[in-house]
Formats: sequence, structure tokens, C-alpha cells
Amino acid sequence: MNLQQPNANDVTQTANRSRSVVPGSGLCTRCIDGCRGNCEVFKATFRGREVIYPGPFGEITAGGDKNYPVDYSHFNIQGYALGAKGLPEGVEGNPDTATFPNVSTETEYGWDKKVKMKVPIFTGALGSTEIARKNWEHFAVGAAISGVTLVCGENVCGIDPAMELDSNNKVVNAPDMDRRIETYRRYHQGYGEILVQMNVEDTRLGVAEYVHSKHGLDTIELKWGQGAKCIGGEIKVKSLERALELQRRGYIVTPDPSNPIIQQAFKDTAIKEFERHSRLGFIGEEKFYAEVDRLRNIGFKRITLKTGAYGLRELAMAIKWSSKAKIDLLTIDGAPGGTGMSPWRMMEEWGMPSLYLHAAAYEFCKKLTDKGERVPDIAFAGGFSSEDGIFKALALGAPFTKAICMGRALMIPGMVGKNIGHWLAGKDLPNTVSRYGDTIEEIFVCYEEVADIVGKDEMKNLPLGALGIYSYSQKIKVGLQQLMAGARCFNIEAITRNELMSLTEECAKVTGIPYLMDAYREEAEAILAG
Repeated sequence: MNLQQPNANDVTQTANRSRSVVPGSGLCTRCIDGCRGNCEVFKATFRGREVIYPGPFGEITAGGDKNYPVDYSHFNIQGYALGAKGLPEGVEGNPDTATFPNVSTETEYGWDKKVKMKVPIFTGALGSTEIARKNWEHFAVGAAISGVTLVCGENVCGIDPAMELDSNNKVVNAPDMDRRIETYRRYHQGYGEILVQMNVEDTRLGVAEYVHSKHGLDTIELKWGQGAKCIGGEIKVKSLERALELQRRGYIVTPDPSNPIIQQAFKDTAIKEFERHSRLGFIGEEKFYAEVDRLRNIGFKRITLKTGAYGLRELAMAIKWSSKAKIDLLTIDGAPGGTGMSPWRMMEEWGMPSLYLHAAAYEFCKKLTDKGERVPDIAFAGGFSSEDGIFKALALGAPFTKAICMGRALMIPGMVGKNIGHWLAGKDLPNTVSRYGDTIEEIFVCYEEVADIVGKDEMKNLPLGALGIYSYSQKIKVGLQQLMAGARCFNIEAITRNELMSLTEECAKVTGIPYLMDAYREEAEAILAG
């Protein structure tokens, strides 16, 4: 089975010339002296390190396309003709009460001080990438009116050109962070929350202290990594002055903008951009507990942790230490992840794939609870985009998994909605959109619902990407209601691992979910013998 195409991909804007490709290397079987390109080896010959990253930067998101031996498509969802779980107390299941619109998709997370969400999804960390910055109003307002949590990612303060520091090199003014928090709160409907994520540089700059003292945020998130990479966050900048500024602020910037040779190469326009990198985090058990205590002493009501596609040792540390520290939500992000700036080969080849990692997370949580230890609420991340995947992930991790973290799938509706606005203004609607009408009210099926939420007068101020995210979240909600009703689960807590069956014996071995010819066999045999 060919799992990859290691020398050409649309994300790096490269392609093989030959139709015949060596599976292992991705090189054309017939490499011609005089070939005019454009495989990755060809392009790297003159653009070097630039080819490591997806592009063009700031205009795309990217997700790994490696085909793993086992993934969530190797599950099917059970359907039942018997019973109903999770109906309101005192309500008896019958054809009039057990209808799919009556399914509750609300969920909550938190050790003691709970946060409720209308749908069991929330955004991945939308931090210092250009995609997040320039689309923030669409993403933030969309999440707020949809009643889901928004994670403001790392490095937002550190890359803000207008950030001001005090004599101790701590943030005292960060206009872009202020904008991000205030935008979400302006449309917040009482469900979900905005929380801010921190890495090494954020901690050094005093971001936690800033967002709590100025904005009174209730939740802060620590970060060990993400499903796309483990080396810290990257962005690109296109000016030498900006690269030097970020270097002075303590970031790793490559190639070194202070090097006269690099400065000359930039002047020659051979070098067109610089990469800003965050530092590797170094964790330790006592250091972790001390940091959690420090953040609680600042005044945060909830501490969450995001961890990436590390192996079983780091997974066990995340779950055990989070249990002991009473972490409110642990998000476990599997490979390959989707982002705008991860190194492409790392996105393809690094880390534990989502299904394997999530199966192990359930196993580890179960071991701790069987010993009488409470584990934190869990969220799974890593390649989800539709209601069936969300149902499967909630079921695989039940009863520990409370929500699903979504990256690109929650960003795309924001960008599409925004672009519909541009196309309308330019009278350039593509037929994929114009077939539904040529006004906002005609195109967006949820327009009147959103107007009812924010008020008719406010609709003229609402970014259209927010309408897009709300429409998408409603699709997820209704689709999830239908799947849950078919499995006779009328609230999120009613979903169990029994609602899944493995389509292959390998999937059953990896996940512990019975092979479909074994699932419910004992019950079936008992009926036949009765």
C-alpha cells in the first residue's frame, strides 16, 4: 500500500513530471538531465529551505494527506430499534418523544466550574498565523454566536507590532490581543468561552498576567505541542526590519536577520522572507504542578492543557499529571493535524495518528478511573470535519471525551463567508453560490436565525464569515442529532463505546471496539436461544 508521495504535493506547489514514481523516494522512475521541473528536489535546488513549508504563506491552511493503516473511517456507527437513553428525567421513550430534533447536543467541560457549549466542538488554537489574524472577526464572532469555545493561540502578543513592554520585559499593552478578546465577548451568548494559549515566549512575556488583569479571563491554556508538529509555532515575515524586531523580542528567527551575509541576500531579493520560531518546551512533573499553581494564584478559574501527537509516555504524563493537577480540559491532538505553517514532511511523517493516540488515551483514562482516580475532561483533535467523525470520537473516548477540537474545518466556513461578501461586492459570485440567490438573505440559510440572535439592526455589522461558521455549526448539530437518535442516544452523556463497531480486525485490535461480526453477538445468541 502506497501511503505517501514524498517528493511532490500541491501544498508545496510541486509535481512529478513522470506518471511513474518510486514509492519510497517519490522520485520519478526516469529522471532526465534537462527536466524543467517541478518536483520538490527540483524546487529545493534553488529555493532551499522555503520548500519545507506549505505555501503561499498567509493564504492557505494545510493538512497532511498520509493514508494511515487504521483511521476513524474504519468504524461504523451502530443503529438500534430498541430503547432510548438520555431523554429528560421522567420522559418515557416513544415515537412522539424520541425524535431526532429532541436530541440535546449540549456539553460541558471543567473540573468544578463548568463551561457549557451548544455543540460539542470548539476551535483549534487560532494564534499568530496570518490566516488567524486577518480572519479573526469572522472566526471569533462565528464561534460566539454558535455557542462554542474559541481558543486564541500562542504568540499573539509577541508578534503584535504595537505591543508595549515594561522595564521587566512584560506586556503592558497588546492591542491585537485586546481586539481578539473584545470581539468574541461582544457577541458572546452565554455558551462557550474565549481562552488564551501560552507557550515559552508567552510565559516569559507575562501574557497570562496581562489577559487576566486587563480582561479578567477565566481560563488559560498550557501547551505541549500539536498534531502537526512538536517543535513550536512558526510564522513567516517578509521584511528585514520585522525579522530583527522579533529577534530582539526573544524569538528564534531564521535565517539570522542580524547576519550581514543574510542581510545582503535579502537586499539581493534571493531571500524573500524569514521564519519566526518558538522554542521547544521542556516539561517536568513538579514544574508542571508549580506552573498550574502559579496560574491559579494569578486568578484563573480554569487551567487547560493542549498536547500533541507524542508517543505513549508523554500521553501517560499528560493524563496522569493533569489528573493530579485537576486540569479542567485536556485536548489530545493526533497526527497529521492541519495548520498553515507546519513543516510539510513533519506534518506527513511525525507523531501518532489520531485513532491510535485516542484509543490509547481511553485506555489510560480507564486505568486511572479503575483505581479510583478522577481524570480531567478530555477533548480529541486531529482531522475532524463532519458529524460522523465527531460522534465516533465522542464514542471512542466515552465517558471521558466531552468535545472535539476542530482546526481547519471551523476556519473554512469563516473564510468562505468572508469571500462571499467580497464576491457580492464585486458582482462576481461563482455559480456554486449564485444558484441560491444574489443577496445575503437568500444565500445564507441561517440568516434569519442569526438575526434573531444578534438583532436585525446588528446584522449590517456582522462579518459574513460568522454567518458561515454558524451555518456550519448548525449542520454539525443537526447531523449529530440524527446520528445520535439512530443510536438511541438523546444527549451527549448517553453515548458509549457500544455505539461503535470496527470494520476490520486490525481496527478492533488497536481500539478495543469489537469487530462488527462480534459486536452484540452474545445478545443475539441469547435471543436465538430463548
